[in-house]
Parts: sequence; structure tokens; C-alpha cells
Amino acid sequence: MRYKIIADSCCDLTTELKEHLQITTIPLNMTLGEKCFIDDDTLDLPQFMEEMKACTTKIGSASPSPLLYKEAFQGTHTSFAITLSSNLSSSYASALIGKDMAEEENGADVHVFDSKSASAGQVLLALKLRKLIDEGYHKSEIISSLETFITKMKTYFVLENLDNLVKNGRMNKITGKILSFLHIRPILGSDGDGNIALFTQARGQNQIIEKLADTIEKSGRDTEGESIVITHCNNPGLAEKLMTALKNRYQFKDIHIVSTRGISSMYANDKGIIMAF
Repeated sequence: MRYKIIADSCCDLTTELKEHLQITTIPLNMTLGEKCFIDDDTLDLPQFMEEMKACTTKIGSASPSPLLYKEAFQGTHTSFAITLSSNLSSSYASALIGKDMAEEENGADVHVFDSKSASAGQVLLALKLRKLIDEGYHKSEIISSLETFITKMKTYFVLENLDNLVKNGRMNKITGKILSFLHIRPILGSDGDGNIALFTQARGQNQIIEKLADTIEKSGRDTEGESIVITHCNNPGLAEKLMTALKNRYQFKDIHIVSTRGISSMYANDKGIIMAF
């Protein structure tokens, strides 16, 4: 059976990963004040980051339209979509509307996964999904396996710059200023339902790496034969150091390092790092 994989553009991918996963990405929209940007391959990311740093007004984003999802779901028997957490974006809701439209108009067969995560978490789910498809699993088995994995998946991230979380109301302004002034880096992550929660904090790169690595041991997860994804915004050095630490402590089969694209870069901000396993 032929399957198609679709994800919104918060699923950060290299050209090589796109080819391996055979995935179609649907762009979100971003706004810096009154200026709009589309998070697709035409986005000049360095220029966008410069404009974002200079922006003193509201920074925001909007999910893809249901029509874009509907068009992506057409032309194949079965499609799977992986979206941003429904508690962070309306991308999941748009995908469900697009699914209904495609099924009604064209008899498409679609399942939409709420990643309850973002960025690295979506990449990890796409890798899992491709593996299940390539191994010949039936649609119902694929859905059951991936939905179960979503309930167990852990996503953590550390931001060097908290400005955009403050601007978007996801962090108290005073708290953000205090943390920045004290050079404390909060270790944030998904609470299991796709909401952002504070887990602990760190000072300096070494402590960030140690505490991120500790989250894996605390999860009780068996890492042998598993994959982990690290995404970063202009911070390859920290990503590589984290990868080295994980190789020394755990038995992951694959560790993928990917640069963030537009929407993830907007919220992770410069030097932010995200890890999902």
C-alpha cells in the first residue's frame, strides 16, 4: 500500500532527511510586527533572524490553512500527517479540517497525529513513521504504534534568549527578565499533553548538557536501538557536545542533529536547543 507523510514546517528537516522520509511539508506563517513571512524553502532564514532581533513589536505565527492540508492529502490512497502540539498551535485543527475535506471530496484516507511536541519531536515521529511504513506494517498497526510512542516521547529544550516567549505570553515578563539577569537557563519541555512546562534550570553549557542528559536516565527509557533528535538554532557547538555526552552515557542507535527552520527558530530564538527521545 502506498503511504504519504505530511508535516507542518515546525518539523525541522535537512534535504537528506526530506529525501529519506519522502515527506511533504506544509508551511506555517510568521509575523514580525506588520510584516509576514512564509516558512518554506524560499525563506531567507539569516535575514529573518536579523529582522526578528530588531523587532520591538508583536511576534507571532499562524497555522497552515485547511486548504493546504487538503491539497497535500490528495493523490494517494493513505496519508499520515504530523503536526505541532494542538496546545501550541491550531495546525492540528487545520489538518483535521483538511482531512475531512479531502475525504469528502476525493475519498482520501487520512490520519492526523497530534505530536504533543514540536521541532525535534516531530522529526523523531517522522523517522518512526517512515520505519514502520518501510517495514510493511498495516495502517492500523502504524497508527497504534505511533500513538503509543507519542504518549511516551519526551521533549526538552533550553533557550538562551527568552524574549519571544515573553512577547508571546508563554512566560511571565518579570520571570523572564530575572532569569536572563541571573544567567539562568530554564530547562523546559512538554508536560505530556503538549503544553510547555518548567522542569529545572542550569547555568553554563556544561550544566545544560549534564541536565539534558540526566532527563533520559530519569525517564527510565531503554535507549538501546532507539533514535534521538537534537535540533538547534545557530548552536552546532552545543548540539555536538550534547551528542558526545549522550554517546558516552547511552546506547542510542542514531543521534540526529538538525538546524531549526523558520517557525522553530522564531520560538527557540538564537542559540536555542531542543531534544526529543
